[in-house]
Amino acid sequence: MTRRVQILVALVLTALWGAGIYAAHANGHLRFLDHLEATLTDLRTQIRGVQVPPDLVTIVAIDDTVVKRGGSYPLPRADLARVVDTIVQFKPKVVAIDLLLVDRSAAIGDATLANTLATGPMVLAAAAIFPTASETVAPSSEGPLAVLPQAERFLLPLPAFAAHAEVGVVNVATGQSGSPLSVPMLFRTHDKVELSFPLRVATRALDKPLTIAPDHLMLGDRAVPTDTDFALPITYYGPRRTIRTVSAQSIFDGTLSRAAIENRIVVIGASVAGGGDFYPTPFDSLMPGVEVISTAITHLIAGDGIVRDRKVHIADALAAILLPMLLVGLLSWRRSAFGVVAAAAVMIAWAGLNLFAFTHGIWLNGATTLAAAVPPVAIFAGVQLWAGGRRTQYFAAKSRSLALFQAPAVQEWLARDPNFLSKPVRQDAAVVFIDLSGFTALSERTDPDALTNLLKAFHALIDKAAVDCGGMVTGFLGDGAMILFGLPHAMPDDAARALKCSIDLHRGVERWIASLPPAIGGQVGFKIGAHFGPIVASRLGESHQHITATGDTVNVASRLMEVAAQNDARLALTDTLLDAADFHGAPDGVLTGPLLTQVRGRSGVVTVWFWRDRNGPSQAATKAEMID
Repeated sequence: MTRRVQILVALVLTALWGAGIYAAHANGHLRFLDHLEATLTDLRTQIRGVQVPPDLVTIVAIDDTVVKRGGSYPLPRADLARVVDTIVQFKPKVVAIDLLLVDRSAAIGDATLANTLATGPMVLAAAAIFPTASETVAPSSEGPLAVLPQAERFLLPLPAFAAHAEVGVVNVATGQSGSPLSVPMLFRTHDKVELSFPLRVATRALDKPLTIAPDHLMLGDRAVPTDTDFALPITYYGPRRTIRTVSAQSIFDGTLSRAAIENRIVVIGASVAGGGDFYPTPFDSLMPGVEVISTAITHLIAGDGIVRDRKVHIADALAAILLPMLLVGLLSWRRSAFGVVAAAAVMIAWAGLNLFAFTHGIWLNGATTLAAAVPPVAIFAGVQLWAGGRRTQYFAAKSRSLALFQAPAVQEWLARDPNFLSKPVRQDAAVVFIDLSGFTALSERTDPDALTNLLKAFHALIDKAAVDCGGMVTGFLGDGAMILFGLPHAMPDDAARALKCSIDLHRGVERWIASLPPAIGGQVGFKIGAHFGPIVASRLGESHQHITATGDTVNVASRLMEVAAQNDARLALTDTLLDAADFHGAPDGVLTGPLLTQVRGRSGVVTVWFWRDRNGPSQAATKAEMID
């Protein structure tokens, strides 16, 4: 499978994964994502910070001060009637009582409250009772209303109270974190649809007709965007009491300000400890339910709620599919660090866009997109790392194999400059040749395996001596080798290092031959020739190239081995090499000469010197050295 096909398959699988995650969550599965989304929503709300709410709603709180005065909770109906009566006298737009008036109390108190409710525009709270702890959505053939939370029944105010007021359901929808993230606008039982408390208050305050469209609500001519189940997403303006809140005790004390009530929506609710509903929010560990309801009312009246409608869900679906595909595509781009950096930049940009949209009133789902993006990206990145490790091992093995055929210095140079010696280079260099004597005759009488081991040991000795002196073995010629000093580039001490390598080879091979069994060591010898001068370095071959040197200097160095053998010596050096090496003799070696001689295949005379080890074994050439 080609790399392009692999990437295409990865992109298709990524798209299918993203689509599957989104569809599963949209159909009520993967509930753990709701907890993550609630956490992300709290974080985004805190980053957005506290906002000043539109000054439309006043909360009259039945708080601890009121309970301490009256000595009991719930507040007696007669006292509640006094609170409502005082508020009505200050001409509010509507009075919304977020208290469940479902039980009978003292007859006089109930009658007093019922009469008071008839004096102004009132909305009372009802509750939806669900068969389980969670609100269920049971799709049916009832059209858009099929998505409404289906209650078992409604818990309504007493008829004596309901006769003088409108009724709305106060239930809110809490996320997995327990924080209310939305307020359903409509509820249903098997035979009835009821408006929510905030929606009933808003329609009464605005005095506008309500229209239920397939995917949103209309208050008069203004659209109210809701979620797919007609729930109103809410975001909190700040901590508790951010929305104007006054204690009901101010009514009993006669200190209630008319300005806090007149022409405003007044919500009466409980905030007493141990009574009423409290919820955690991004700004508070406990916020009274009446303030949650008031937040929803403010959103409906001011139109400043956060949008999470069908269009936003379409954007979420596209993000769940396209973002993971983009990230996988970037990670596969050239398999380079740039792709990783680009993918990280895209994720940061997406997070920034998500936060920007949230702070500007659009709630894009973060949890679903993360669940769609993180697993395929992590898997693809892991596969990339695994494949990269395999490629690294492969190329390391290739490099080790190459090292067996190229000198380390040249291998390193080729890695840095693949065009090294692509064109021939003329320069001065030192050339050393070494060859075993008597090997041809020995090979006729020796086991091939033993002969192979003999050559391996000889080649290893040559390679070590060359590397130690900074030379390059350009090739092993069966029972001999050519060593070049001057590549990858010429150095001032090339001749000196070649001279040292020649002497080290002389001593090392002598010791090696002495360590061989007499039947073998007595039949072999060696000869070395070294010269310095101009060469032409180049790469030869087409499909398989090798680096070598040609020219008169190479020919002379090769023929010097014959000169050494003809003169009962093992190491022949030219005066040109000695002069270039600035050699003045050594106490542990004997240099004899000069010998003016001709070499085969070349006109002219060469000045040759012979080097012997002062403390080494006898330097007399063996018969094999003379005739091989």
